[in-house]
Amino acid sequence: MKNFLIGGVPEHFNLPWYIALRDKDFQEKGINLRWKDYPGGTGQMSRALREKEIDMAVILTEGIVRDIIKGNDCKIIQVFVKTPLLWGIHVAANSDYETVSDLKGTEAAISRFGSGSHLMAFVNAETLDWDLKTDLNFKVIKDLEGALEGLPKGNGDYFMWEKFMTKPHVDNGTLRLIGESPTPWPSFVIAVRNDVLENDLESVQSILKVINNTTENFKNIPKIDEMIAKRYGLKIEDVREWLSLTEWSDRQLSSKELENIQQKLLELDLIESKVQKNSILHNIQKKS
Repeated sequence: MKNFLIGGVPEHFNLPWYIALRDKDFQEKGINLRWKDYPGGTGQMSRALREKEIDMAVILTEGIVRDIIKGNDCKIIQVFVKTPLLWGIHVAANSDYETVSDLKGTEAAISRFGSGSHLMAFVNAETLDWDLKTDLNFKVIKDLEGALEGLPKGNGDYFMWEKFMTKPHVDNGTLRLIGESPTPWPSFVIAVRNDVLENDLESVQSILKVINNTTENFKNIPKIDEMIAKRYGLKIEDVREWLSLTEWSDRQLSSKELENIQQKLLELDLIESKVQKNSILHNIQKKS
């Protein structure tokens, strides 16, 4: 039995992994896969990959592309969620800010530098034609819980996080949603350390076969909407809307998509230069 440790955010996108683990689908392939939650998101997982705490991660596309360019010794092996991530732009319920334009020059709460909440603050600012050097300021708050505690106290002025997972905190009056900012590329990819790819490619192929089979049938699981609502504390109508907007994938990131991401990161001064796609992507022949 091969041991593998995978990291991801504890969110609804990753429920297929839980189901495959629950049903012991990986064990049937001779793989002892263990899941580790990273509530801090992409920055936290990037560090875990660098420090070899985990073998692989389900991680935000733009975040891991940037970190690989900056020296993270891993590669993207496929897209996991092909639809964009719908980032909600949130302020504290007691905040005076009413529109996204009111946030110009204020402090964005981010989980950590290099995280999705950090990078998407740049994307949002560029969309609004803000000055990226003077109109963007940051306050590190670690994760969603940090934002829920910090924003009402004035620790950061706004917080960008996945809209549906944050909605219960809008519904209960802790936060207000004042805008949305979708990613202009597929939201989640699967990244694996290069030494793992070199030493045990066959097991990685088997893991992909299991999870891709699970995501292919995910929406057809009886009462899956009820399961998601209960597990993540969401309203059933919000879950159904989210399911209608979300599509999983078993393909690799395309050259065009990667070029778009790198170009955007370069324009936002988040990387110094673009690199060849073979430095970022690893095409795996999926095991039959």
